[in-house]
Amino acid sequence: MDAVFDSAPSTLPETRQSGLLTRLNSKIETALDYQRDQLPLWLPIMLGCGIAAWFVLPVQGSWIAWVAAMVGIAGAGFLLPAGGRLRRVIVIAPLTCALGCGLAWLRSEVVAAPVTSRAVIETFSARVERIDVQVTKDRLRLTLLPIAAPTLPPRVRVNVDSKDAPAQDSVGRLVVGDRIRLKARLIGPQAASVPGGYDFSRAAWFMGLGATGKSLGAVTREGNEPTHEQGFRDRLSAHIKTQVSGSAGGIAAAFATGDRGGIATADEDAMRASGLTHLLSISGLHVTAVVGAVMLMTLRLTALSSRLALRLPLIVVAAGAGAWAGIGYTLMTGAEIPTIRSCVAAVLLVIGGALGRQAFTLRLVAGGALVVLLVWPESLIGPSFQLSFAAITSLVALHEWGPVQRLLTGRDESIFVKTGRAMLSLLMTGLAVEIALAPIALFHFHRQGLYGALANIIAIPLTTFVTMPFEALAILFDTMGMGAPFWWLTGLSLDLLLGIARHVAIWPGALAALASVPTGAFAAMLGGALWVILWRGRPRVWGTVPFLVGVVWALTTPPPDLLVTGDGKHLAVRGDNGELATLRTRAGDYVRSTLAERAGDLGELGDLDTLQGAECSDDVCRVTLMRDGRAWRVLATRSRFILPIGAFVAECAAADIVISDRKLPRTCLPKWLKADRPMLEKTGGLAVNFAARTVEAVSEGDDDHPWAVARRAGLAKRVGGSFYTSPRRRQGQYGCQKERSPCEQPYRPRPVPE
Repeated sequence: MDAVFDSAPSTLPETRQSGLLTRLNSKIETALDYQRDQLPLWLPIMLGCGIAAWFVLPVQGSWIAWVAAMVGIAGAGFLLPAGGRLRRVIVIAPLTCALGCGLAWLRSEVVAAPVTSRAVIETFSARVERIDVQVTKDRLRLTLLPIAAPTLPPRVRVNVDSKDAPAQDSVGRLVVGDRIRLKARLIGPQAASVPGGYDFSRAAWFMGLGATGKSLGAVTREGNEPTHEQGFRDRLSAHIKTQVSGSAGGIAAAFATGDRGGIATADEDAMRASGLTHLLSISGLHVTAVVGAVMLMTLRLTALSSRLALRLPLIVVAAGAGAWAGIGYTLMTGAEIPTIRSCVAAVLLVIGGALGRQAFTLRLVAGGALVVLLVWPESLIGPSFQLSFAAITSLVALHEWGPVQRLLTGRDESIFVKTGRAMLSLLMTGLAVEIALAPIALFHFHRQGLYGALANIIAIPLTTFVTMPFEALAILFDTMGMGAPFWWLTGLSLDLLLGIARHVAIWPGALAALASVPTGAFAAMLGGALWVILWRGRPRVWGTVPFLVGVVWALTTPPPDLLVTGDGKHLAVRGDNGELATLRTRAGDYVRSTLAERAGDLGELGDLDTLQGAECSDDVCRVTLMRDGRAWRVLATRSRFILPIGAFVAECAAADIVISDRKLPRTCLPKWLKADRPMLEKTGGLAVNFAARTVEAVSEGDDDHPWAVARRAGLAKRVGGSFYTSPRRRQGQYGCQKERSPCEQPYRPRPVPE
């Protein structure tokens, strides 16, 4: 009896604890059983988490730790009772995350190719692999495969001015497969110029590009072995542009072949500001229109024959024809990631329809995402994949929602009510898509159109039911020489589309800009949105919490006060009145647009010479900025001329930040930050916030990703120059200019006005 009594205190808490765990497990199993149809939808999300982890985590040790942790969690799941959904979730989810990380790592090794370590000028022969005609820039962008050039990477990309391209001869215009010879200056793919900018070196690694550059002089054709597919694309694109002129012809070519080179920059900006730029990328709208049109025509034509109608399953035949048409259209337009995703989804949809199943569901979208991520895991981090899947996921989720289904379901009603219901459907769809795309667009491009939902009410039906059918008929009748009327109608519809874009783009507040969306805020918004979309019932409301946290986080993140490009040649300073100004008056449009986007500014950037608080000579600028009652002084060089060492060192000591594209002397010691060439080669571009006293860099430290390793190897081999050489040598090399006389007169900055 005493023994039983003594053991009671130790067994009673254990029994209670066991009962508590049993009840908790029962509740979780009940909740998971209610969500059983939604659980498979999380497979591509978990795979994407693993892929994202590989891109975000910097070193190999962290990748191995991630995989080990996921496998460990999965192993712990086997301790749970067998047969339950909780056990399957805890085992499958982390294993899928580990698989995603491993896939991304493996893919980066499979596509590995040599990268140019330094700038070179080479004369070489190459075979043309791809041609992008950039009409607005009057040039061709050629992807080339060098021949018998051991010092060059196996694939390079070169810009060729139209005047230097091979002239049309008896063989014809330059096409894919041609063998050419050219002289070009090549450099390795460049990283983002400023934090938050586009990292081309990462994209180039997965494209197999080892160098980019520009041709120097005329390009000559040595041989002609065109490939059928790309040659057909080029000929069709050129033919369309001759039938429809201007940007309208460029859009028509984009619909047919994916070639966007003929669209004027101003019109492309208008399409982006009006929320219509998605029409220029071959994706779900275009593929669905082609598949649907072919299915409808096949079904109608085969139904005309009573013998075929009685002996063949016409729906299956039409579905097969539509699927083949979608695959052919995808190949013809270049098989980009959004097109492949749309093609996979469309094929699954027609197969489901042929089998009598409801195919237009979130499972269809998840299946398409899973296929793309398994084959091209690197596509996850690109805006194309994210925008494409965000749009289709929000669209399907909206129309699967019960209240929306009841509101938009067709009824026996008048034509006016049906039309109003269709317009309401378009408006609701546009709003849902705009909300889904806004965080992604702001994260990648730092700007987003606000009136896209209204513009798409007209633009989507116009494109789907007018422009694309007329263009298809024009191409078809051109085989008989009778396509002119249809080209005229196509041009009219595209002029109307451009008119809508230009009109909406100038509405007040049409374009919103945000300087920075932190990665954590973006992840919170994305995770919250997915939680709301993928769960059923009350638990989906919990997703609004991280989504709103991410929104507030992004909106309250202050814009940078100072942006410095990775080469140290360009910077943008935000004056006390909020105006942005650049260091060099001759900065190109690309540099200015990059700095403006990253700074969250929609206006034109001014020149630093005119900024309040700035004092500039031809060789150096000093800017004094007031932030929270404190004066910050920035000193930046902007020429190759020597400055007197004594005066310059004194200026360094008085400055908080010194910026230069050259190596500064050791005696230049600013109070806070010395951003000269050696430092910027390690960190890349900088974004500085004075109030928060933070400095964000493109490269935050060690990075084992292969494109970063290749870039560091190139920097180690690069021969750097010093800003300070002897005055005699500098004078003999560059001479002294009378208007500034840097070699004769010391630099004496004028005092900053009080």
